[in-house]
Amino acid sequence: MSGPAARILSRAAGSPLVRGGLTIGAGIILGNLTGFLRVALTAYLLGTHSTADSLAVAIGPLDTLNAILINSFVFAFVPMLTERRGAGRAALFVKLNRFFFRLLLVLTAAVILFTPWLIRVLAPGLDPAGYPAAEWNLRLSALSILAVGAGAVRSALLYTDRRFAPSAFYQVSLNICTILSAVLFWRVLGVQSFALGYAAGAWVQFVILWAAVRRSHSFHGLPESPVTWREMAGRPAYILVYSGLVALNVIFSRAYSTAAGPGMAAALDYTMRCIGVPLAFLVMPVSNSLLPEIARLRSLDRIREAFRLIDKTTALVALAAVAGTAAGVAFRRPIIALLFERGSFTAESTQLVSAVFLGFAPSLIGWSLLELTSRTLFALDQPWLPVLASALPVAVNVAVSLSLRLLDPRFIGLGASLGFLAGFFVLIVLARIQRARRLTAGMN
Repeated sequence: MSGPAARILSRAAGSPLVRGGLTIGAGIILGNLTGFLRVALTAYLLGTHSTADSLAVAIGPLDTLNAILINSFVFAFVPMLTERRGAGRAALFVKLNRFFFRLLLVLTAAVILFTPWLIRVLAPGLDPAGYPAAEWNLRLSALSILAVGAGAVRSALLYTDRRFAPSAFYQVSLNICTILSAVLFWRVLGVQSFALGYAAGAWVQFVILWAAVRRSHSFHGLPESPVTWREMAGRPAYILVYSGLVALNVIFSRAYSTAAGPGMAAALDYTMRCIGVPLAFLVMPVSNSLLPEIARLRSLDRIREAFRLIDKTTALVALAAVAGTAAGVAFRRPIIALLFERGSFTAESTQLVSAVFLGFAPSLIGWSLLELTSRTLFALDQPWLPVLASALPVAVNVAVSLSLRLLDPRFIGLGASLGFLAGFFVLIVLARIQRARRLTAGMN
């Protein structure tokens, strides 16, 4: 290839943003591939027995918490660090790291200390015989909190420098270490080998990020950053509240599923893993490319163009989500059998997970659209709308599940699906009202 096309490709290959996007995309793909292997190994060794429940109710919430920490810290601290240069940026990083390291250390200690009470909240219907294993799984996996949070602060600094590779393969490290630990220590530790590997993977990723930061930055003789602790804590507050409320919808469903009998929490966890892959590919690549363009149009005061771009993108994601949900529901049983039915995961396990998948699969539509719309509103500096709407999914889920007593496997995830759809519809209505006011004010 030669001429203008070759020059365009050459410039694109030399762009840090293009290279960063490709690196992050590679991390997402490899993370999902290794994640599938991790879930397949879990299914092979644990199936849908009560032991699998003890792992699901412990690692599931920790996985959600760690994802919230990463997204919140990167979303909040990259702009803060970008606003500064040289010693000012390094000084802010040191202050952020010191402040949140202490908070994360307290959080880790609190989870370990209050593990018995947390398990009873996270899994009220768990088989009593499974409580000891669940408690140890939570204690071991809680060791990841400090590593993930401290690593996220370092990821924000590396993103500011347009260095994406050290952070892009977080899920790969987590999944590979979990797989290796389960394979090597299964006979000795049993189900706890998964939790140990999970924590080890988080610390391996932290060491990678720590080394990357130390190689590229010097932190000696820095001035004290003038940024206050209120500003440091306030910046990630919106996204922390939003992400936490959205996560509660899934956490409640997992806790409620334990009342339906042994294996239900595990079945829901396998279903959520299946939903998580298309969810990641629907939201992350689209939002990562959409948000910078929205910010650019907003800076140029071309708000109408930004809104048209948002509408087109939302329509495309909705179409893809509906098509993916329909295909998943139609072919759920042969797909689940192909992916998991071996070892301890029997034909009965396939039937159970297929039933749970039926009710939870529609959550892909509401969840993906809620996430995409919320991210665009954060980019438009309208954070209160997503925060308000994020409280609705779990409220609807609790009301539907408890009032109708939906303990049939086919309906365990129905409350979560209805909650995500309700959250999206309310958010889109509020956003339309706010948009009309904004455009009217701009015309005047």
